[in-house]
Amino acid sequence: MFSIAEQLENVRQSIQKATKAAGRPDGAVTLLPVSKRKGPDILAKAFYSGCRCFGENYLSEALHKQEALAQILGDKAQEIEWHFIGPIQSNKTKSIAENFAWVQSIDREKIALRLNKQRPVGLAPLNVCIQVNIDEEYTKSGILSADVSDFADFVNNLENLSLRGLMCIPSAKAGERALMLSMQRMHTAFKQLQCRYPSVDTLSMGMSADQETAIFNGSTMVRVGTAIFGERS
Repeated sequence: MFSIAEQLENVRQSIQKATKAAGRPDGAVTLLPVSKRKGPDILAKAFYSGCRCFGENYLSEALHKQEALAQILGDKAQEIEWHFIGPIQSNKTKSIAENFAWVQSIDREKIALRLNKQRPVGLAPLNVCIQVNIDEEYTKSGILSADVSDFADFVNNLENLSLRGLMCIPSAKAGERALMLSMQRMHTAFKQLQCRYPSVDTLSMGMSADQETAIFNGSTMVRVGTAIFGERS
């Protein structure tokens, strides 16, 4: 069984290899470890292996990890950049606005307004990505591709939010060709957004099973859980 450090190194090498194969420069793709259902001790091992960004899907679980890591790491815990990447309920926005540096799953005006209003004074604007339902699955969160432009305009006008880009979760049932086309559409939408907003630099796309395809299609951030931490508990 591989250690967390070994798994991380394997993933980093895989990202580097895929980035080179795609003809992109070193460092073009950021790794965001996602420790869904794993304990804070596992995150501490990842931290000591060089990770400074972590993605979390569930608020209560994330807050527990943040508190525990503050005890385990002491002042070093302040070096962690927390990304919220799960669906957002209205009653959770205050805690998310207070405890995260990034939110990658904004898809409603109501949620954007609440996060903007509830971002504490003194903190930098909350970095946000718009979640796009790229395959138009009725069971999945995210806005439709056709609505990205108008929603981006709305988000960009909120002073306590910083529009950074787009995020998607392509259909798990998609074949290789369909997956490629979905990711190409996302990259096109991302490039169009970049032309309009200087702050846009992030296309969060790709997970353990499809990170190579995502990197080939222009992803700047891959959200990897299983390949680092193993299957969920």
